[in-house]
Amino acid sequence: QVQLVESGGGLVQPGGSLRLSCAASGNNFRFYTMAWHRQAPGKQRELVATIRSGGNTNYADSVKGRFTISRDNAKNTVYLQMNSLKPEDTAIYYCNANLMTRDYWGQGTQVTVSS
Repeated sequence: QVQLVESGGGLVQPGGSLRLSCAASGNNFRFYTMAWHRQAPGKQRELVATIRSGGNTNYADSVKGRFTISRDNAKNTVYLQMNSLKPEDTAIYYCNANLMTRDYWGQGTQVTVSS
């Protein structure tokens, strides 16, 4: 059983930055593929970024060049650095951990980009 807790969301102006954090329980964090998803009001959930246990990353086209996913296995934490934020980035951001048949989700953190 893995518990995931997101933090770091908030209200920022267009062009601003935020760093989201996802803290995981357990001692097998280093083996999990970690991901960030987001869901905006009235829209379907979207995969934003993934990072595998070996460090390989993937990004949605909409965030490439602006967002960076990283992990600190010693802290059981995955991060999402978000730069050059746009109003369309407004959403609830969810942390996800996956390993074989195991799939876990956090409760989400709200990101609002507005003037």
